Amino acid sequence: MPMPLFKPAGDSAVAVIFGDKIDESINKKVHAVANAIEKASPDWLIEVVPTYTSIYVYYDPLKLGYQEVLTAIKPFLSAEPRGEKSRIVEIPTVYGGEFGPDIEFVAQHNGLTVEDVIEIHSKPLYRVYMLGFTPGFAYLGGMDERIATPRLERPRLKVPAGSVGIAGKQTGIYPLESPGGWRLIGRTPLRLFNPEKDPPTLLQPGDHIKFVLITEDDFREIYREEWGEGND
Repeated sequence: MPMPLFKPAGDSAVAVIFGDKIDESINKKVHAVANAIEKASPDWLIEVVPTYTSIYVYYDPLKLGYQEVLTAIKPFLSAEPRGEKSRIVEIPTVYGGEFGPDIEFVAQHNGLTVEDVIEIHSKPLYRVYMLGFTPGFAYLGGMDERIATPRLERPRLKVPAGSVGIAGKQTGIYPLESPGGWRLIGRTPLRLFNPEKDPPTLLQPGDHIKFVLITEDDFREIYREEWGEGND
């Protein structure tokens, strides 16, 4: 892999850019280098934020200047992904109906049936490339472009936690109730973000997830176990 590109990101961060496309090998390198920097935990380091293709390294400018940080980062660039097998997390999901109000639009937009959308969406093994947007929101790679659909023209003010959506060529799961403009095709009863747990996020970068079809009765039973009787 060629030497990454370095760019300043404000007055206290460096962007280390490994590529310009969503690619699993690039993403694995991103996380290997990010993990190496975090593990070393130099005293000038504030935070390391990995993305699809880059790392943002936030530093204390009172301890090191920009050029000094570049020099300090370069030894970590030799870090390589470990060969251990990634974790596969099954995501029980109800598609359509009140749980996926946009699934018919997704089907019509792509000249498919609702059953086609469900089959196509639930078939792949998706890689978690990064977390962002809200705590625990996993950006996934691997969605079939046959079900790619544009975002809503006007985002919803409230999207239920666990909603599974499509935006363009991507799919993802809302871990918390929040506004959002993704096309909702289903919902999982799993609690993807729980501040009382360590780690608080169920999914981690490098994980793979598999959507597994369940019934509405299954959903409600699992939901009670995950969230408690009083939640909806």
